[in-house]
Amino acid sequence: MINNPLILSIDFGTQSLRTSLIDKEGNIVAIIKKPYNPVYISLEKGFAEQDPDFYYEYLVTCLKELTISNKDKLDRIIGSTITTFRDSSVQLNKDLKPLRRCILWLDQRMAKAKEKLPLFHRFLFWLVGMKNTIDLNRERTIAHWLKENEPDTWAKTDKYVNISTYLTYKMTGRLCDSAASMTGHYPINFPKRKWYKERHMKALIFGIPSRMLCELKQPGEKIGVILDSLADEVGLPRGIPFIATGSDKACETLGLGALSRDVGAISYGTASTIEVTNKRYYEPQTFLPAYPAAVSGYYNMEVQVYRGYWMLSWFSKEFASELVDEAKIQSMAVEELLNAKLSEISPGSDGLVLQPYWGPSLSRPLSKGSIVGFSEVHTREHLYRAILEGIAYALREGLEEIQRSQHHKISRLMISGGGSQSPAICQITADIFGLPVSRVQTFETTSLGSAIACFVALGEFSSVEEAIKAMSHKSSTFVPDSKAHQQYEYLYKKVYLKMYPKLKNIHKDLYNFGKKAK
Repeated sequence: MINNPLILSIDFGTQSLRTSLIDKEGNIVAIIKKPYNPVYISLEKGFAEQDPDFYYEYLVTCLKELTISNKDKLDRIIGSTITTFRDSSVQLNKDLKPLRRCILWLDQRMAKAKEKLPLFHRFLFWLVGMKNTIDLNRERTIAHWLKENEPDTWAKTDKYVNISTYLTYKMTGRLCDSAASMTGHYPINFPKRKWYKERHMKALIFGIPSRMLCELKQPGEKIGVILDSLADEVGLPRGIPFIATGSDKACETLGLGALSRDVGAISYGTASTIEVTNKRYYEPQTFLPAYPAAVSGYYNMEVQVYRGYWMLSWFSKEFASELVDEAKIQSMAVEELLNAKLSEISPGSDGLVLQPYWGPSLSRPLSKGSIVGFSEVHTREHLYRAILEGIAYALREGLEEIQRSQHHKISRLMISGGGSQSPAICQITADIFGLPVSRVQTFETTSLGSAIACFVALGEFSSVEEAIKAMSHKSSTFVPDSKAHQQYEYLYKKVYLKMYPKLKNIHKDLYNFGKKAK
């Protein structure tokens, strides 16, 4: 038995890579972070692509730096795992070489998807009110776009995999992945954590042949070991086990210790989500799936604000360009300058209310972003706060749907992601939800969650509950301010919840206008 064992936890984020060594007390004893440059390549408006091997090259660089600076710790590594961003597909030829750049989840291209589903299926989807959602799913599936726009690429595609699958292959030599990493436009049966048969009604939506899909492992199962060639290149010991865990959001939720249906886990990331973990499979919204958690036997009920805290980058670029320059001079993020002014604006942004549909949701596929309540008192800082409040309103609405589905109310929130680093944002969240909001000891919750799952899989803890107790620790809690909560309660119920029903038909007209303009 190794004293004070470590997990090599690798977190491929949307904007950066983190390689960490994490111990059984949840301490990150070593970490190398590298932001991607560029984050993505955009040859056309709305496109977001990156070479799959770009991420592997960053991995090699980070691992070399990690091993060089931590030679005394390497013999304590007992396992490794990766977690990545979701829904980003890679097309491989028969030699398992990428045929093109990976199309990232941020990409906005849409397929026409004119090939019709069987008549009975179309009628069934229409009957249950899911036609628009199914249409959006098909239009957002990259397989359909490739068939229409790059038929030569599609003809050469032997395997159609997620970016996590490809990186697992590069590290282990096995084209295999965790079922909990398959969140996205893939034909996976989430309750059973396996692929649908090719002719299944739900598989037909995505149009990906079964022969193109990878082998699936359950969270906690061993995929293999890190290849000797990679270990030798970066300076790692040979034979380190490689364990299946889950996607970034699944690992982040676990890192927050949110394994009970009493707890909501908020991630204020590029995409913002709220998750509640259950042992039973409940759909968070009608006909929308729950996803496998990073530990086997659990499911994450998730509601997502697709553009989430990406909106802060959009806001900074479009409305605060001079602050971007000032932030660079002060070597800080522009959001820090904006967050410092949040206290100058009262809760509710003096009646400015924003609905953050800068990207469509699956449950509201035709939705558009909306802002109501402008008057002469409103400033740039009001709009910034209204964005933060709007995202929290949307997540609260999602939580209420989750609570109805599981027939149980949560009692507290855990929070992570970039937004969680701001105490002001944490307080706004507590005030809007009317619930205590807590952070854990590290902002690297995705890496932490992946390590928790890996330690459990390797038998270092008797249960995931024991691992969470040992590794995930509350560091601060924000309690709702009763006066602020009353103000938010009024705006949420009297204004926010009424916006979408009132504007739904206008959103549809704008959607049709956009399609005609193309």
